[in-house]
Amino acid sequence: MHVLIAGSSGLIGSALTSALRSHGAEVSRLVRREARKPDEFSWDPESFGVPDEALERVDAVVALGGINIGDRPWSGHFRQQLRDSRITPTEVLADAIAESDVPVFLSASATGFYGDTGGRAATEADGPGAGFLADLAVDWEAAAAPAAQKSRVAFLRTAPVLAPRGGLLGRLRPLVKAGLGGRLGDGKQYLSWISLRDEVAAIEFLLSSPDLAGPVNLTAPIPVHFDEFIRTYGSVLHRPTRLPVPAAVLRTLGGDMAREMILGSSRVVPEVLTRAGFSFTDETLVDALTWTR
Repeated sequence: MHVLIAGSSGLIGSALTSALRSHGAEVSRLVRREARKPDEFSWDPESFGVPDEALERVDAVVALGGINIGDRPWSGHFRQQLRDSRITPTEVLADAIAESDVPVFLSASATGFYGDTGGRAATEADGPGAGFLADLAVDWEAAAAPAAQKSRVAFLRTAPVLAPRGGLLGRLRPLVKAGLGGRLGDGKQYLSWISLRDEVAAIEFLLSSPDLAGPVNLTAPIPVHFDEFIRTYGSVLHRPTRLPVPAAVLRTLGGDMAREMILGSSRVVPEVLTRAGFSFTDETLVDALTWTR
């Protein structure tokens, strides 16, 4: 199998590249600079798009780009950057795929599609929720639509990824190790999550599953309340987690970003993967956090 990856330098992309190659696949990469290696192709979605030669002999394209959505509060300018870094590249890739013979397109999305789910478990059968994250995910997925004319398209609705370095734990680990961890708000909001190794394995599973298309929730089977998440992480790191941050403080400091990403409830389950027989390595939070330690 020959896979072309956009966003190969990120947390998920770099791990996916290594895993695919270790399993015998050929991997090429789209890069936003001058190509320096034989496996690289330079592209710029805003100007010259995808070079024709990048799609030659390619069996699948995986799009994983987009600047980090939790980097800072959502000013109007930053919201536009978040949209531009996701929607325009996806549109350009989808158009290029529609003009080629690439049979598979896996396009990144997010569990933010479902908005605040409260205590309800959301599956792929559910429609979009309300808010900036949901609207962004809807438009992000719509940008991939042209590729569906000829290709099998799946949307990777990914939960926060737990990894030994970077991702959600990259922000939390220093705080918890310093004894500064605690619940956020009342701690009763659900958090969906997935370990990096399960994220990568799920993408590989989708690449080789010809019957799977459309939305796919890339989440572990058991979402947890945030207070359980932070207590478990403190236990794994042998640190106390007794310093709560009131919801009012989070809303004041983080605005809509805090309301949707931190205080909002995300209880999302991987019904498509489970029914298809995918086996998670890290089914429980303890498994995942112990692996990342």
